[in-house]
Amino acid sequence: MVWGRIHCCLFKSKLILLLFLTSSVVCVFGQTRGELEEERRKIEEEMELTSQLLEETKESAETNLNQLVILNNQISRREELLENIENKISVINHQIENFTQDIDKLNEELEDLKDSYAEMIRHAYKNRNADHRLMFIFSAEDFNQAYMRMKYLQQYAHHRKLQAEKIEEASSELEERIAELEASKNDQQDLLAEHREELTMLTQEKQEQNETLNTLRQREQALMDELSQQQERAQQLSNAIEEIIEEERRRAAEKAEAEGTATPTKAFELTPEEEIISENFHENKGSLPWPSERGIITQRFGEQPHPVLPGIKVSNDGINISTTEGAKAKALFEGTVVRVFTTPGGDNAVIVRHGEYLSVYSNLSLVMVRNGQSVDRQEELGIVSTDPRNNQTEIHLQIWKGNEKLNPAQWIVSR
Repeated sequence: MVWGRIHCCLFKSKLILLLFLTSSVVCVFGQTRGELEEERRKIEEEMELTSQLLEETKESAETNLNQLVILNNQISRREELLENIENKISVINHQIENFTQDIDKLNEELEDLKDSYAEMIRHAYKNRNADHRLMFIFSAEDFNQAYMRMKYLQQYAHHRKLQAEKIEEASSELEERIAELEASKNDQQDLLAEHREELTMLTQEKQEQNETLNTLRQREQALMDELSQQQERAQQLSNAIEEIIEEERRRAAEKAEAEGTATPTKAFELTPEEEIISENFHENKGSLPWPSERGIITQRFGEQPHPVLPGIKVSNDGINISTTEGAKAKALFEGTVVRVFTTPGGDNAVIVRHGEYLSVYSNLSLVMVRNGQSVDRQEELGIVSTDPRNNQTEIHLQIWKGNEKLNPAQWIVSR
């Protein structure tokens, strides 16, 4: 009897521990799977946009550089999606392993419990006669012993009932684990099939990438001419920004000279309100909104290798973001429009000042703001231009602090 009670307690403790460990593993890996699902959602969202942009560029009369850049981006996202699927498969494999171990342990405990219960049933069968139970009680040496024997019989009956309940509980838990195991195996098979499909798509895209690259290499001189024009426009835009900074510095110096004070060391002389805006702009580094509602970065900051021309570096003072036709350009942060002007290519640019910082938005077909106008965060500045030659809709974004050119990708929120 004592052994039966100890066995029941031990089983109960093991079962609780097993359930706790299993639920903990499921919780941890459930969270991991949740993170992977969110990552996948973002990848697929960008791939959907990339596919749309790719279709738009394919509407142009000839294969163009933008088509290759977007295709490269699509391939990168496809590879990220494949990695995401592989990570999910690994998580599910681990779950399957844990479920299998749980099932083995539960089976072992259930068998022990059934053996113990069978022993009690045999004992009860041998002592099923009511006269035997009464004789067991009345043969006691005194009243206390008789009372203890009666309590023993009651507890024994109660314990047998508990054992039956434990068998039912363990059987139910075992069925749940088996169902979870089967569900995980089905998920595993679905993901493996999806992985094969994505690999096929990746192979097709890489083949298209090679064909596009070969076609563009046959137009090397045209690409060189296009690059030269881009660099000329970029230099003129940079000159315009530097002129604004120099003009502000000159005004600050003239004011300081008239007032007999020291010449300011910063590029801009800031009012107390502008100081606050400048500090807030800096504090929002990495969380500023994008200058367009949707988009992908198709040219990064600094020197980058040309996607087609070998040995040629492309210098960029900001980042280029490809977006959909008709997209609006939006201010990154509150500030004041300090310059609206037309770029050499015939498009427009807007420069917004945020204290000692400047944000620059170029390649706009239409401007919606004017010089001296105060703008709020995400206020519309204009419409992004679409190049009719290649159906490319691209906004160029720069961020400056004084004369220092900053990488905008480090300031806008990561997608």
